[in-house]
Amino acid sequence: MKPSNNMVPRHVGIILDGNRRFSKRIMLKPWKGHEWGADKVEKLMTWCRELGIKELTLYCFSTQNFNRPKQEFDFLMKLFIESFDKLEKDKRVDENKIRINFIGRIYMFPKEVQQKMNRIMEKTKDYGNYTINFAMAYGGREEVLDATAKIAKQVKEGKLNVEDINEETFSKNLYMSDEPELIIRTGGEKRTSNFLIWQSNYSEWIFLEKLWPEFDKEDLMECIEEYNQRDRRHGE
Repeated sequence: MKPSNNMVPRHVGIILDGNRRFSKRIMLKPWKGHEWGADKVEKLMTWCRELGIKELTLYCFSTQNFNRPKQEFDFLMKLFIESFDKLEKDKRVDENKIRINFIGRIYMFPKEVQQKMNRIMEKTKDYGNYTINFAMAYGGREEVLDATAKIAKQVKEGKLNVEDINEETFSKNLYMSDEPELIIRTGGEKRTSNFLIWQSNYSEWIFLEKLWPEFDKEDLMECIEEYNQRDRRHGE
């Protein structure tokens, strides 16, 4: 079932917030909530396909998250490896031609995590029906800085003239140039937290009180309904 007016955004971004608070609520160790969050991402893949969302960008792990306590960090790295193994073997990825990208400073991760990411990206690079971007070791300011450094290097090497630098040039040097029409943040916080600061210039933002592990298909549909009720004028 699709939202009533059938106007589904092509690209949706989601800040997956609230895993640790959910875990505390059900009396588990804080980092155990990430398992619930990972399971919810698997379900989200199906919901988006059913609703006709073609691209999904998920804020999973920021550059600041590397400062998490060692026990939680180690747990997360193990969870990432297990989740990426499942994703690589997931028949839905091949059957539905889902391209998987990892955007961010992925070189910051342990080698085994990097290898899993690179293998999935290589395997799915030619798929084009759907796209899922996992923002990992990601930060919006860091993305802008990295794009600036890439452009500066091109200018230095004589591959790009300063006069040719414009919005299109800059976008092409970002981790991801596509812009989501809708961004959802779970967990009750009402801030953007350094997520897609260039690409979200004209995105519609919806902030939900529900924690990420509590998010369900009906919540996604309600967000799409609200998106459709808004007057999107793109600064006009």
